[in-house]
Amino acid sequence: MTCSKLFSGDLPELTDEIIQYFRGDFSTLYSCILVNRLWCRLAIPLLWENPFSNHYKNYQNLQKFHYIEIYLHYLNDYDKAKFNNHEIKINFLNTSNTLFNYPSFIKCLNTYEIVQSILRRFDPKFNLVRYKIFQSTLNLIYMSLFEIFIDNEVNLHTFEIQINDYVFLDCFNCAFELILHNPNLICNIRNLKVLIDRSIADITKIGFFLILLSSNCNSISTIHFKYREINDFGKFSSLIYNSQQNLKKILFQSSDFPLNPSLLSLKNSNCSNTLKTLIFYNINFRKIVVLKEVFDHLNVLESIHIINCYFINSEFIQQIINLNKPFKLRSLFINQVHKTEVESHQLLIQKSNEYLENFSMVISDEFKLKLLEQIKKFCPKIKFLKLCYLNKSQNIYLLFDIIKNIGQNLNYISISSGTSKHSSLILQGLGQILPSKLEYLNLSITIVASDFELFLKNSHNTFIKTLLIRNSHTMESYFDRLNFNQLIPQPDVNEQDILLYLEKYIVEKKRVEYLAYKDSKDFSKNVVKKFKPYNIKVRNYDDLTIHCYDYIEENY
Repeated sequence: MTCSKLFSGDLPELTDEIIQYFRGDFSTLYSCILVNRLWCRLAIPLLWENPFSNHYKNYQNLQKFHYIEIYLHYLNDYDKAKFNNHEIKINFLNTSNTLFNYPSFIKCLNTYEIVQSILRRFDPKFNLVRYKIFQSTLNLIYMSLFEIFIDNEVNLHTFEIQINDYVFLDCFNCAFELILHNPNLICNIRNLKVLIDRSIADITKIGFFLILLSSNCNSISTIHFKYREINDFGKFSSLIYNSQQNLKKILFQSSDFPLNPSLLSLKNSNCSNTLKTLIFYNINFRKIVVLKEVFDHLNVLESIHIINCYFINSEFIQQIINLNKPFKLRSLFINQVHKTEVESHQLLIQKSNEYLENFSMVISDEFKLKLLEQIKKFCPKIKFLKLCYLNKSQNIYLLFDIIKNIGQNLNYISISSGTSKHSSLILQGLGQILPSKLEYLNLSITIVASDFELFLKNSHNTFIKTLLIRNSHTMESYFDRLNFNQLIPQPDVNEQDILLYLEKYIVEKKRVEYLAYKDSKDFSKNVVKKFKPYNIKVRNYDDLTIHCYDYIEENY
């Protein structure tokens, strides 16, 4: 009875709650709009929150919307006439024929993605030489979109300034003039990103934008800054810190980011009593000497994340040790360690102790063992574990000990190995020690079918929501399959066996919700067709891969 009421629309609140769960799952949302009027009315706003997103372009059904043209239909006749003298011809429809006020749904604007969307739609062969010809048309479309959003009094919660070259800077500068006279567009922003390529010199209007924002908006809770010190640009960002009443998360990015002055500006700002999360991404910690001075004044800081940063040396560690408060390092993702820094990393892990929840390591084998021993000894609450290039047996056995020690806390595991010998060792021992439930398991290894079957058998009690398998063939495994008498490859039954085992032990038993399999050959169509009757969602491997930075940004 309840189910029938749900589909007939008698329980709109419950239906809305269900559909909200699919935010970001564009394929499912597109299916929802085809169910009935209620489902359509609830799903359409989610589909139109951020149609410029790069994620959006992967779904062919959604591209049928031609969302830029639909937006442009909302221009008045005078503004539509401006397109008459441009090489891009748009067939404007009567907006009275649309079922929804689509511009009113927009929640997220990214200056880079808007430009990219325009170019994909109208000028896919765009290049910088041709830009001088197309520039005026690009700017006109860009400006028209902003005018439409302003006229429809949209309520933005995310604004992202992403400037990679002067094409994108020119477009932003044009839009800034509109925003300057219509500051209500940005008055309710909760998420702010300013990402500027190091080659961009003249960013005057971006600085003025931050001044305008600090005067008209005090609702920002998340900030992501990536820029280098240029023309005292840092003073504009400090205005933002001081103007916000509920700033909870800041992400600093770039190896040449001016971290010392940025951290010092937090010390006595409003956010000293609101800031809960600090993320350092690709930051160079060399000559950073204010950590103790600043961190001791951040009164409610709960979560610190270090992602692929540099110069974690004795000077950096000593500042951490001298803190009067706990150093709540939740994430440590390492992509390089100098020999002289190994001990510092060991002390950092030891200092983090039970706070550390996410750990990733892409470094040489000679240093892996020392750091893994620290993880095993001091960090029992790891949730996200990513270890790449496990090419020593000793490290693999230590990994098994860590997984057993952590147990059910562990939700995300990503493992890779570059040799068939160590890949087999991983498959032979991993299945029987996995926790009973995993959100995510990604194995990028060289697979021998018999070892893979053993792994699937041993892990039969584990439900894996998202399973990714990447069969990384090495030259060793390739030549093993050659007939050296005739120098002709033998039929590769190994890959077919792997798909057979996936079907038998995973798909038929419904032990996964999402599945991706990637091999040297393109099996994607065969996999989708083969597993479709089981209601398993087969996706592209790269689309399902969780990157460390994205994981932290989403979960903290």
